[in-house]
Amino acid sequence: MVLKKITLLTIAFFCMAFVFSQSMIIGTFNLRYDNPRDTGNLWVNRAPIVASLIRFHDFDVLGTQEGLRNQLDDLKNALPEYTYYGAGRDDGKTKGEHSAIFYKTDKYKVLKSGDFWLSPTPEKPGPGWDAHLNRICSWLQLQDKKTKKKFYVFNVHYDHQGVQARRESSLLILKKIREIAGKDPAIFTGDLNGGYDSEWYKSLNASGWLKDTHNQVAHPYANNGSFNSFGNALHRSEIIDHIFVTAPFTATKWGILSDHYHGKFPSDHYPVLAVIKM
Repeated sequence: MVLKKITLLTIAFFCMAFVFSQSMIIGTFNLRYDNPRDTGNLWVNRAPIVASLIRFHDFDVLGTQEGLRNQLDDLKNALPEYTYYGAGRDDGKTKGEHSAIFYKTDKYKVLKSGDFWLSPTPEKPGPGWDAHLNRICSWLQLQDKKTKKKFYVFNVHYDHQGVQARRESSLLILKKIREIAGKDPAIFTGDLNGGYDSEWYKSLNASGWLKDTHNQVAHPYANNGSFNSFGNALHRSEIIDHIFVTAPFTATKWGILSDHYHGKFPSDHYPVLAVIKM
């Protein structure tokens, strides 16, 4: 009888350990906005490839950048197992590029959501500092429907021209994640328009609590840079698309997905994938 109780307790313990340490597949992917001048790489041709890529790599949560509302709706329609959240950076509704977050609807429930702009006035649309364009960060609080664990996801796209804006954006991101998520687990994804040597990356990585998943993995799959310019920048090795986490998340895998189709590219960036555990 005692042996039976011990066996049942052991089984229960391992079941609980399995449930609460399940892996999540997280990604960041700059989709390249729907630009009619992208001859040979038009969104109408890339859309089904991007949707297939997302499904095949089985992302649980995916931060996207540059997507216009029609692009996000195309992906949602092609991937009914997902939905997304994100506001347009130009009006806080549908206008302009989005930093939208896709997530699996059968796995996660949305508890909270919001957006803020990368500027000294983050509560309203507008460019910040020396930024060339409006830049927005969208965020969600998700709850795992099985484990009931809660966590936050923040997704962003830094300005491509303003150096001061990129520096200030990292300081703002650190402040807002602390304000919104508090001590709860958080994931931060984005195109930072800067690699490991940039000041804005270093300020995030040196925060002491926001950790780059790339650095947590013994053998990251980084055979090229994350920006390909539709094949025109294959010589570059800089990684400008990043996935950060706070405790108790840790990464077990990290890689740049250099998928191609008939010599073409799904986007001018490669998606970055991380497998993490809580």
